Amino acid sequence: MAGRATIPAMSTSDQRLYLTGNEAADRLLVEEPLALLIGFALDQQITVQKAFSGPLDLRARLGHLDAAKIAALDPAELDRVFRGRPALHRFPGAMATKVGELCRVIAGLYGNDAARIWAEASDGRDLQARLMALPGFGEMKVKGVLAVLAKRLGVAVPGIADVLPTYPTLGDVDSAEALAEYQARKRAYKAELRATGKTFAP
Repeated sequence: MAGRATIPAMSTSDQRLYLTGNEAADRLLVEEPLALLIGFALDQQITVQKAFSGPLDLRARLGHLDAAKIAALDPAELDRVFRGRPALHRFPGAMATKVGELCRVIAGLYGNDAARIWAEASDGRDLQARLMALPGFGEMKVKGVLAVLAKRLGVAVPGIADVLPTYPTLGDVDSAEALAEYQARKRAYKAELRATGKTFAP
């Protein structure tokens, strides 16, 4: 459809991100759009590796990564799943709630298909607005998703260049070495913010 996102055919057998150090977890982020979004949702106050391994661990515990099924879970049960040892996050209760809310939006607004968020976006601004509307997704997190979609996964939306970040993000990570460099820069940036009395808001 004219004006919609185009997604090149990708062979998932050789396509992966480099965010966890676990090949299965990295591949899942490409193969399952919901996994990518859950990884970004978890990417707060824990390491990138832990956050983006979360979707694979969650799938192992639930037996699926289906947004509608996750949304329908009793919140107490999802909380229990997140708290199982090892916990999926430093703050398992809060993140269980956040992931449940994310899945409810995807199940309700996008027909249980997370990829529709970008596949049906009319342009970069529309895609950015769709991501910003997701529970718990602030401006910096959205910029990271946009960069990964455009630079690593080949999602092409008219005008996407206008909304891509001008600073390094996970979209620039194409190897384990690049991830280490990204994390070192992020730590330095956070230290600089703390020195000036500011806080980091993902």
